[in-house]
Amino acid sequence: MTRIEDGLWRWTTTHPEWSAGADWDPEVGCVYWETPEAVVLVDPLVPVDEPERDRFLDALDRDVELLARPVLVLLTCAWHARSSEELARRYGGRVRHPGDPLPGGVRAIASPTANELVFWLPAPRTVVPGDVLLGRDDGLSLCPEAWLESRGGIAQLVDDLVPLLGLPVSRVLTSHGPPVLTDGRDALARALARPERSQAPA
Repeated sequence: MTRIEDGLWRWTTTHPEWSAGADWDPEVGCVYWETPEAVVLVDPLVPVDEPERDRFLDALDRDVELLARPVLVLLTCAWHARSSEELARRYGGRVRHPGDPLPGGVRAIASPTANELVFWLPAPRTVVPGDVLLGRDDGLSLCPEAWLESRGGIAQLVDDLVPLLGLPVSRVLTSHGPPVLTDGRDALARALARPERSQAPA
C-alpha cells in the first residue's frame, strides 16, 4: 500500500492469471479512497500469497471498521472484476452497476472504443483508468490498439479521452505501470498527442 494523500491509497499485487509472454505486466494497481459517503475501492485485487493476503485484509478490515461507512466497488471494465465480489461480500458492500449513483462527486468518463470507464475523483484531483492509459517511467501512453474492442482504433480512443483534458488533473493512478503523481494533466496531454507511441508494457 502506498499513501497518495490522506484517505487515498494505491496498492499493487501480482495478478494470479498473469503468465510469461502476456502483453501486460504481472503487477497491477488498485485504489482505495475514503469519501464522506463510502469507502471506494477501484478494481481491487487481494494479494494471493500468504502472509501478504492476511496483512492486507487485516489492514483493510481496520480501516473499514474505523470509518463505519458503506463499501462501494467501482470497476473500470468487466475484466477487472478481480476481487470485487469477495470484498463486497466481506464488508456487506456492493459492486456498482451502470447507472448507479457515484459517491464523492466521482465522474465516470466512458470510452466506448475500449468498453471501459475512466474515473475522476474530484477532491484529490485524480484520474483512475483501467487499461486505456498505461504508466511509463516518462509519463503515460495509450494502450496498444490490439486491446481495443472497436474499429475506431487509437484515433477514436483519443477522442474518447479528450474530456479528461478539461479537468484539473494532478495525478493518474494507473492499473498497469507506474502512476503519475504530479502534473497529471500534462502527462495526459502528451499521451493523447502522441498516440503513435502506444504499445504494450515492457
